[in-house]
Amino acid sequence: MRIGSLEFPVPVFLAPMAGVTDTPYRILAREMGCPLVYSEMVSDKGINYRNEHTLKMLHTEELERPMAMQLFGAEPDSVAKAAQYIQSLNCADILDFNMGCPAPKVVKNHEGSAMLLDPERAFRVLKALVGAVSMPVTVKMRIGWDKDHINVLEMAKLAEEAGVQAVAVHGRTREQFYRDRADWQIIRQVREKLRIPVIANGDIRNVEDLIKIREVTGCEAVMVGRAAQGNPWIFRQLTHYLRTGEILPGPTMEERKEIIIRHLDMLLKFKGDYVGPREMRKHATWYTRGIKGNAELRVQFNKAENRDDFLRILEKMK
Repeated sequence: MRIGSLEFPVPVFLAPMAGVTDTPYRILAREMGCPLVYSEMVSDKGINYRNEHTLKMLHTEELERPMAMQLFGAEPDSVAKAAQYIQSLNCADILDFNMGCPAPKVVKNHEGSAMLLDPERAFRVLKALVGAVSMPVTVKMRIGWDKDHINVLEMAKLAEEAGVQAVAVHGRTREQFYRDRADWQIIRQVREKLRIPVIANGDIRNVEDLIKIREVTGCEAVMVGRAAQGNPWIFRQLTHYLRTGEILPGPTMEERKEIIIRHLDMLLKFKGDYVGPREMRKHATWYTRGIKGNAELRVQFNKAENRDDFLRILEKMK
């Protein structure tokens, strides 16, 4: 699969996830073989008003490249201006536009998945975005607002007409959030209608799901979201399968421990001694899902305040 000048022989991508896909996690995913990682969504207004927290989100490292910076907004001029600023920083290789976030605080401002309710506005935003930058532009969207307003075919076609170079489709409506099964059949319809690449997203948890979603949708490229939380190894497994046909085992206990410390050390480096350990709590809980005693581990991780606390907890893991 190709996006602009970028070629992806094994297109298994890390989906953008707020509070998850920051620089440390993107680096870990890249090290596990993920060929393209997406940032957390970044506000156009935050960029244009030079909000300190937002500008920190634009920082990237060479180890995570190539990567896509995901932008959200609702006004063509504002989105275009923010995109130009991102391009000026040379901090990303692709610009992605968010038309899928279901969060109430986002959709109340006509942003995220609320854009699906206003095709004309969405087209103007995407057209302005494509025209504002020379880097490739992609878009991620849901299949519609609710079961009575499933318009992904129309929206994806508008995105293509606006000059977008790839469309990622999450097979759920905004109303579903993350409930029920993702609709892979409608993703196939999108793929059959567009000339540009379509990236299938939703319910890819293992190699078996990868095989099925590629068969059902006809999409070469897939995007993994929640299944990657606490599980960067999924990219090693999926990309290895696509290259060799072999299914690798999951991580050992020692690998889990090593990655928790590596992740923590990067959070300490990039976010400091106070924020780093507190953000690591949720990640450590995800890393230890499914192992014996994980409920007690969750309690302990949620009390950890520094690196030594995490080390003491990990020493007891068996």
